[in-house]
Amino acid sequence: MTTPERKLVIGITGGIGSGKSAVAVALARSGGFVIDADQLGHAALCQPDLREPIVARFGREILDESGAIVRRKLGVIVFADKKELAALEAIVHPWIGSAIRERIEIAQSDPSVTFVILDAAILLEAGWSAVCDRLLFVEVPREQRLARLQRHRGWTEADLESRERAQLPLTEKAARANDVITNDGSLEEIQRRVDALVSTWGV
Repeated sequence: MTTPERKLVIGITGGIGSGKSAVAVALARSGGFVIDADQLGHAALCQPDLREPIVARFGREILDESGAIVRRKLGVIVFADKKELAALEAIVHPWIGSAIRERIEIAQSDPSVTFVILDAAILLEAGWSAVCDRLLFVEVPREQRLARLQRHRGWTEADLESRERAQLPLTEKAARANDVITNDGSLEEIQRRVDALVSTWGV
């Protein structure tokens, strides 16, 4: 539980392509400080101390001409084999988890922040939900999620299925959430829904 001095930490979860980031942006407009775990995942692959064991495990074929790790090449390997995914997570998750905690503490000491948002696709799977006071599940029909992924990322249905297999079932994520918000409309509509939800948190 939070204390009067400590700000609420809200973890966002949901299906791939559900628009969790759009919900996070709407929450930021309502006073939230957003921590984007996907951005931290990008940063983790650039850390020299992490890059070396990643390349040693998965080979230099995951690198581009400049020697940087190409996430899509790495993704093809790890999302095809659970053991390879677990090996990657063992390397990068401790760094990401530490970065999340550091950013939460920064936000807690910032008087302009009303509450903290942790946007993480694998919030529950990685155990990062432990730093959250509440969990928010973003609900969107699968067909709409797939259409978004096809439009914005060029994914196929097989791409979505391979990544969904690496995550908890959506029914379990929804069941563990304190709040559920549907993101199937316009940005204006999601902002209205977010504002209404935030008003129930007492922040």
